[in-house]
Amino acid sequence: MLASAGVVLVLLAVGGGVAWWSHGSGTRPERAGGRAGGTTPAPSRTSRAPSAKPSKACDADCVQQRRYAAAKAYMDQHAATNAYLSVQITDRKTGKSWQHGPVTHPGWTASTIKLAMATDILRRQRAGEVTLTDADRTDMANMLNFSDENASDRLWQRYGGDDQLARFRDVFGMSGLHFVPGFTDGTYWGFVKCTTEDLSHLMTYVLTKTAPDDRSYLVSAMRGVASNQQWGVWAAGQDQHPGDKDGWSFETDSYGKHWVLNSVGFAGPDERYAIAIMFQVQPHSTIAYGTHTVSDVVGLLFGVPAPAKITVPEPDG
Repeated sequence: MLASAGVVLVLLAVGGGVAWWSHGSGTRPERAGGRAGGTTPAPSRTSRAPSAKPSKACDADCVQQRRYAAAKAYMDQHAATNAYLSVQITDRKTGKSWQHGPVTHPGWTASTIKLAMATDILRRQRAGEVTLTDADRTDMANMLNFSDENASDRLWQRYGGDDQLARFRDVFGMSGLHFVPGFTDGTYWGFVKCTTEDLSHLMTYVLTKTAPDDRSYLVSAMRGVASNQQWGVWAAGQDQHPGDKDGWSFETDSYGKHWVLNSVGFAGPDERYAIAIMFQVQPHSTIAYGTHTVSDVVGLLFGVPAPAKITVPEPDG
């Protein structure tokens, strides 16, 4: 395995716009929105800078720095108020880092928390603390593949409920993870906030500290996700063999009524890069705009041309 080290890339843009509802919000009728309205245009496909490539005048490190600069410029171009986009990328081989933006800003986890749930359950099974049934394994596969809400609920209730969050903080290093109070249904996996840094710690744990068989299972599951998960980290490109767990939800908080979209995953040879993205967009934005903005950031980081089509998840999940 590659050594765990740290490329930290954090790109904050207060900008871009997104509007969507998803497998990421759980069963929260008091906060579930339908389609959010908005007139924010989809990001311009011509705004993407050309992909930097190695040459005699610019080695691999130089190329990566140019890609970081292109990603930052893209995010700055789409900047707006009352929105937060942060990205953290860890190069587990070189330990180099580059960062821009607030990776410690708390945001709704949406369905990215399901990766923590699966990792915790597998760890506890290996330690002999729990025993998974065939039905549990099917639920886990569906939870990771297309973010099945009912499967997630069953696993949450069966394997620890609220106690899981303490383990996520202590074992995975997700120190900023916390329940959001004020819901009539009490505590639940869908009522949770964390930071981009927390998701980065989780992904690094999966890639470096899980048992080999469990890691292989999680990596394979994340590489084989359904179409509603094929955006965000997925935009690193087929050659990078990416895998991800995405989440999206419609929220009401101090920022107003708005959508969030998150993506956590990996890309590169031997899952070299661990990547986490969290995007809280301003109200009145569109799902297509948000999907393309998040995906374009990843595409720019990996020098991938803007794809002809990005899968946009259904707003109603």
